[in-house]
This record gives sequence, C-alpha cells and structure tokens, in this order.
Amino acid sequence: MSKPAAEEQPATKVVTPQSLVTEEEVKAALRLDKGSDALLKSWSMVDFTKKGDNYGCVVSSVQVQYSLNQENMEVVYIAKLNPCRHVKEFKEMTSVMFRKESEFYLNLVPELNSVLTEVGQKALRFPKCFHGCMDKTKEVILLEDLRPQGYQMFDRRRGLDVAHITLILKELGRLHASSRLLQAKTPDQDLAVTHDFLVPDIVADESMGLRDVFHRQLDQSIELLERFGGYERSIAWVKSLKLEFVQLLTKHLGRSKYNVVCHGDCWNNNVLFRYNDDGEPIEVMLLDLQINRLSSPATDLIYLMYTSLNGEVRIPNLNTFLDTYYDTFNTVMEAAGMDMIFTRSELLKEFRSMNVLGAIYAMMVVPFMLLEPEDTPDMDKAENMEELLMEVKEKTLIALDKNPLVKPRFLSVFDEMMDLGLIP
Repeated sequence: MSKPAAEEQPATKVVTPQSLVTEEEVKAALRLDKGSDALLKSWSMVDFTKKGDNYGCVVSSVQVQYSLNQENMEVVYIAKLNPCRHVKEFKEMTSVMFRKESEFYLNLVPELNSVLTEVGQKALRFPKCFHGCMDKTKEVILLEDLRPQGYQMFDRRRGLDVAHITLILKELGRLHASSRLLQAKTPDQDLAVTHDFLVPDIVADESMGLRDVFHRQLDQSIELLERFGGYERSIAWVKSLKLEFVQLLTKHLGRSKYNVVCHGDCWNNNVLFRYNDDGEPIEVMLLDLQINRLSSPATDLIYLMYTSLNGEVRIPNLNTFLDTYYDTFNTVMEAAGMDMIFTRSELLKEFRSMNVLGAIYAMMVVPFMLLEPEDTPDMDKAENMEELLMEVKEKTLIALDKNPLVKPRFLSVFDEMMDLGLIP
C-alpha cells in the first residue's frame, strides 16, 4: 500500500520592509496630501537608494496613480520602513526611533512652525509628512518626495565645506530657537511632558542595547590608532573613556540649562541640499529625526562638526560657524521679543564642555561613514550583534589600505583634542 501524500504546508510569507506598506496607508497619505476627493487607482514600490545611504531604516518610494476632479495624476512618496533585521538588539530601538520621528513630524513640527510664522519667520525646512504607522515591527512613515525640487544628498565620504555647513547651522539655529518660542507658550509645562517622545534617548539609554556597540567601537578606535602609530597618549585616553562611558553619555546628553529640541542625528547623510546653476548650495532640508531629544544645543553642534567635517575645515572656522549659528538663533528670538538664552562666549563654553562627546561621535561614526558603498556591511544579513560588529571591524580595517580619506579625517580629531588639552 502506498503512503498517502504528505499534506502541502502553506508557504511562509517573507516579510520585507517594502511589504509593510499597505493600500490603506497609501490611501491615508493621499487623503492628507491631496484631499478627500482624491481616488487611489494603483500604487507600486520603487527602490532608489543604495548601500550606505541609510542605517537605521530602509528608504524606498511609493509611486501612486490617482484621479482628482476627473483627471488622472501621479505622485511619489518617500517611504521610511522598519528594516526587518534579525539582530534582536535593534528591535526595541527601531520601535522607539520610528515613534520619535513620526510624532516629531506629525505633531511637533506644526507647532514649531506656528510659533515661527506668528513672529514673521519662515517655516522650518523639513519634508512634509503624510502618514505614520507605529504598529510594532510594521513601522512605516510616508513623506514628501524632495527629488523633483532638486534636493540631493552630499557625498558622505567628503567632508562638508563652509557653504554646506553654513546652511545646516542656520537651520539648526532656527529649529532650536523655535523650540524656545514654543516652550514660552506654556512656561509651567515642560515640552518633554507635552511631547513625551522627546524623552527616550537612543544613545544614552542603556536599555537600548548600544553599550556593547560603543565599547566595541572604542576598541576598534584603539586598534586604528595602534596601526597609525605615534598616538600612545590618545590610546591611553580612549581606554580610560571605557571606564566612564555610560556616565559621560548620561551627563552630556541629558537636560541642560539651555534645553532646546535637538535633531539628535544631524550629520551628512541626514540633510539634503538644493543647488543653483553654478553648483552652489542654496537651500537645505533636515531629515531623519529618529534620535530627537530635549537637550543642550551643543549636542547637535558637536555631532555635526565631528562627524561631517574634515579637521582642515572645522578647526580654523569653528568660531565663525558658532557665530553663524548664534546669529540665526538670535534673529528668531529678537523677532519674538525674547531675550537670547546664552551669550556668544557661553555658547563656545558649552560647546567646548562637550568636546569629549565630539571625540566619541567621531570614533563611532567616521570610520564607518567613509567606507565605499560596496564595502558597507550588510546589516540585513547579520544574525546577531556580534556578527555585525565583526564585519564592521573587518571592513573598516580593510578600508584603511585603499581609502586615503580615513586616516586624516580620523586623526584630525585626536590632534585637536590633544591641542585643546582634553587628551593629557
């Protein structure tokens, strides 16, 4: 007697970031963008980014065909998607980051723009957000597509020049100042209460699982310095940082006497630029608000300066950069008839007090961001944090031999910290 045929098991549906987008979400974005009379006809996912462009999420696009007033039309939305990674340490962090960004765009930005326009200032330069789904493991954010307006990313492997960094600093000044205007509307109620998503800090919170990542990156920095040679003082200093690392992050990323709403992750890849016919940057858009926080404005300035600038640009121009930021911040405060919250000298003092944070950010980000796209670790294939960190280390060390940008960019930070006396 022959055996009965085995019952066929239903195929397991493979969940990809792109598969998280649903028709209902596309309809919701279309409604908010084009109005309730817009009728969805069809839609499709169209990928356009490359390796190394994004780390905390997957970015794709949704091409939408719709009709409005009996006319057939098309619109494209940028989709930020849960990356569906296997590494368990990323799961809770991803949930927190998507909530922070979605609520920032949908709830906080309209309030910040309202207080700015009340005093005759322009709205902040963020893309419009049309939808946010925060269902755990299914997070999706749908945003305005800025490409038709000519916005593009600046090559992350090149340090930003004076023209590019000036645009970013001015916009950070407006963002920070607008949050002071908004706080003044409710002086007895802290912004972190009315907008509680500002409180969880991905970087400083030990429960997010990044402590081991940071320790590994410090170890990698030590190995890089050993390979370069001549940096024994810096090596000893980095080793000492490991002993008080969590306390340093908690101290510098926590609340301060100059609290403002901070971007939290303002570096080269999280801004877009629009250029004139001569190739000069004329406008900037801030993106990727997944690590926003309420903290000192210096946390944003330090992060930007030490992740996205070469030492030859940062060091001689630092005072000018801080003046640019200060002047923009002050312009907003004056328009509202409010006093400036710090003097120029107090801003420089606050910045310098966080130089250790700048060095830490450089060690965390610079070697990784200078990798060629084809050398960027595949974060989607890693099964655990150990495997991912090993791949990051291997590819970073290999990059030293073929990427001339790594050594000067990395070492300029330690040269600066020694000149400042931070490294004894």
